[in-house]
Amino acid sequence: MRSIGFLFFGLLLAHTKSSIIELYNAENIIENVNSANRSWTAGHNFPKKVYLSYIKNMLGATFETNGLIYTKERLNISSSKIPEHFDAREKWQNCRSIGHIRDQGNCGSCWAVSAASVLSDRFCIATKGKMNHPLSSADLLSCCSFCGNGCNGGNPLKAWQYLSKKGVRTGGDYHSHVGCRPYEIKPCRHYVEGTRQKCDLLHRAKTPPCRNCTNLNYKKPKALSGDYAKAKSYKVIKDVEEIQKEILTNGPVQAAFKVYDDFPVYKSGVYQKTSEKVLAGHGVKIIGWGKENGLPYWLIANSWNTDWGDKGLFKIARGQNECKIESLVIAGVPDV
Repeated sequence: MRSIGFLFFGLLLAHTKSSIIELYNAENIIENVNSANRSWTAGHNFPKKVYLSYIKNMLGATFETNGLIYTKERLNISSSKIPEHFDAREKWQNCRSIGHIRDQGNCGSCWAVSAASVLSDRFCIATKGKMNHPLSSADLLSCCSFCGNGCNGGNPLKAWQYLSKKGVRTGGDYHSHVGCRPYEIKPCRHYVEGTRQKCDLLHRAKTPPCRNCTNLNYKKPKALSGDYAKAKSYKVIKDVEEIQKEILTNGPVQAAFKVYDDFPVYKSGVYQKTSEKVLAGHGVKIIGWGKENGLPYWLIANSWNTDWGDKGLFKIARGQNECKIESLVIAGVPDV
């Protein structure tokens, strides 16, 4: 009986170790993408010998919608013709948050970071720049107990339910001293040389505890009526034109999509998956669209800092639900 127990423990330990030490096969993926005249180019965004578990640590958006309630009303949507190219950064130039690339660090907080980023943009747009303060992804990450598991992943739709019921405080980047509760997980450099410290290639960051303001010098913005910024949540239906009109009228939206193992090496162009190996879900912010070499795309802000991809941005094929990017698109009505 004891020998069986030792055998089981040994197998469990071996399985755990193998999942930790499995290397991400970037070289082969990059060669495969770049040698086949694809619509995008690949390159190193992470160390050449990086653990697959490290990549997965920065993912964590779930797609569960069954039983989740969202309001069905829409904001007023423009009836004007949809332009071929649109970039929210250009239309609302006074809203700095739209073009800002956040850094989630070694934490699966994409679901919270992208939601807080979208609501920040929409508050600025709705108030015509009066409420031009970043909202705290740390507050959403650590205080929403029903959203999921913090740094181990969460549900974007539940995040918007929390934003509707409770709301979040203000808060900028790590050590920015901006807002009530700045982000609490250190940024790190994945591959290129820079000022950020080297990322931990093994361990996922721990979820910070839910707490009050950490910035002792914080002063509440005059444009914010209370301590929390709130929104009514709703899901934008799976329709390309409706998503475009929503962005065109009211600002960026949050989306979740399936990350395949070729996505982490994206550098430029319009991404279309070349692999069938799914790593996990990921939450991001759609800020516009366009066409490149005749191929329609969404313009999207990631949250893996500006060293990744195209200065923190990427393009993904539009109109074909690439990687389920058009299946779960969420926005919110700012409570101003």
